[in-house]
Amino acid sequence: MKMKKITKYIACGLMALAVMPVTTSCSDYLDKEPDTELTVDMVFENRDKVYSWLANVYNVIHTPDKWALTADGYEVLADDLTPSKRWEQWDWRLSIQKIFGQWTINSPWDGNLWAAMPQRIRQGYIFNQRIHELNDGEITKNEVANMKNEVKFLTAYAWWLLAENYGATPFRPDYIAPTDFDLEELMVGQSPFDEIVDYCDKEMLDAANALPAVYSDPAKYGRINKIMALTVRSRMLLFAASPLVNGNEWYKDYRNKSGELIFNPVYDHNKWIKAAEACKLVIDEAEAAGYKLYTEAGPTGELDPYMSTYNVHIKKWSEGNREITFPVTKGNSYQDTYLRVCSVRELGGGNGLGVYQGLVDAFFTKNGLPIDDPNSGYDRETESELSKNVETAVTNWEHGTGNAGEITAKGTFNMYCNREPRFYNAVSYNGSWNTVLGRTFDFYWNGKDNIQTASPHDAPQNGYLARKGLCMTDSYDPRKVTDRQGFTYRLAFTYLDYAEAENEAYNTSEARSSALIYLNRIRERAGVRQYTFGDVAVDDPEFIHVDDNQAALRKVIHLERRVELCCENNRWYDIRRWMAGNPERCESYDYSPDLTGYNEGMDVTVTRTKQQEAKGTHNSAFCKRVTGWQPARIWKRKYYFIPVYIDEYEKNTNLVQSPFWATE
Repeated sequence: MKMKKITKYIACGLMALAVMPVTTSCSDYLDKEPDTELTVDMVFENRDKVYSWLANVYNVIHTPDKWALTADGYEVLADDLTPSKRWEQWDWRLSIQKIFGQWTINSPWDGNLWAAMPQRIRQGYIFNQRIHELNDGEITKNEVANMKNEVKFLTAYAWWLLAENYGATPFRPDYIAPTDFDLEELMVGQSPFDEIVDYCDKEMLDAANALPAVYSDPAKYGRINKIMALTVRSRMLLFAASPLVNGNEWYKDYRNKSGELIFNPVYDHNKWIKAAEACKLVIDEAEAAGYKLYTEAGPTGELDPYMSTYNVHIKKWSEGNREITFPVTKGNSYQDTYLRVCSVRELGGGNGLGVYQGLVDAFFTKNGLPIDDPNSGYDRETESELSKNVETAVTNWEHGTGNAGEITAKGTFNMYCNREPRFYNAVSYNGSWNTVLGRTFDFYWNGKDNIQTASPHDAPQNGYLARKGLCMTDSYDPRKVTDRQGFTYRLAFTYLDYAEAENEAYNTSEARSSALIYLNRIRERAGVRQYTFGDVAVDDPEFIHVDDNQAALRKVIHLERRVELCCENNRWYDIRRWMAGNPERCESYDYSPDLTGYNEGMDVTVTRTKQQEAKGTHNSAFCKRVTGWQPARIWKRKYYFIPVYIDEYEKNTNLVQSPFWATE
């Protein structure tokens, strides 16, 4: 069988299992399927069945693409993307209801890792126990070894997903339940968090060291390689080093049923060192294998930050995008979910996936400073006024007015003018350009894109639609969609992970200088001024001064992560690590007010006069910060971990509930 057909088996198996009903769980610890031993033996004597089994193990990568939204729900739980609240009457309810306080141990969760991951782990262990060479070269010795290492990583990844989301999870590594098991033997309790991390660290590193960084056969693209394994490992170690689980006094009395502490309440600085080393290993191995930040040249041959920060999310590896470090080649939810909910109703879309005002405000100004910096040039007093000129740049990007090089039209709200390139590739605001329809977005009350007379749930509830990762020429209806390939991580993640970990691990000028190199690579690609520890003028055209100390560098790294990695399933990860929902526990710049209370947005109840509409001019009253466009969000510290669903908790008396879910 040709490798293309093998890869097809993996992709099809992934998609098939993704829609299978899940009935097992950790309390059924790695259940035995109703196959006889003879049937299992037969599977591993048949090449096609072997690859079909491998495909099932690959379902550890359950629904990782950032376009799914309703599965894990991480983007909804965080503060980048805000779906229309009225969508809770459909499949969004399991995510949307949680942010308004309707989250209990009785609440279902579509991520459902507690049930799904033990199945994948068991399948992986059986695979590595049974796989062997097949005659006539159908499966070679080298391919057996490679598949075993793919599976070694995948089973460790599954364990980590459980620990990352639940904190405390039953843990019996390298164990396969016998066919005649006693159910009581499977009712195991949870293990300490660090014990799971240490196991996964070793397994992932061992697998990575035995896998290629890039497969020579293009048909194997998407199968686990060295860079994928090292990337997940580094992200795991970064999480494990972070304040939520590294010396957090909240959990000083949180123990399993055996009396062991789940989280070590004593801060361990060595965890930051391990995280920094792991991130640097990814960078060194990736760059040596040809991975790099995606860039495009503009009309004069210079770096084009608008096209670079746009197409990094569009272009595939086969089209020269060497930034992708964890591709997902199975089907993804771009077309049927993300494109649909970001598209206006005129194109058959749901028209209701917005971004929070907090994310809009997080993007830097054109000169690379936050909008609250007195030297940024941003003025809150005049943000609702209209610009007097067309804003231009040297770029091939044409999604600002329909003309290449025009970023904002004359008469645009000042709030959206003179912002950095990434902003224009992430946010559709009132008056921004809709490339497919060849007109501007109209979010006024009962305007073209905010119709309230019918289906008012399909409208931008706070005056924005998301656009990061959208191919802006894609149309949902009539259907015209660019072929897309999902990915979970890209090299920019690791650059910023390393910058953060290196700064925390070593409080030295040398370490900060190393961290700054990778932070500045991100900013250079984004078309904003880079940071320097040197003395420069406030208006220096190339650099912004930052003090050479750990706290100052920590701040700019965190602010950069907020922007560069937004809407990519990273924000929930950072909110949790930094405890950004609790102002008494996090840095002031990390605290997210959008997680609680009434959020700001534009006044979508404002209309335009017929004269304004005819002239294409704006009503400044729209660009007024208001609250009340949705009910108040609720935040509780127990939300940092997913609760054990009550059925599982009551079934297995050896379990303890996730932190604070049983007491608060």
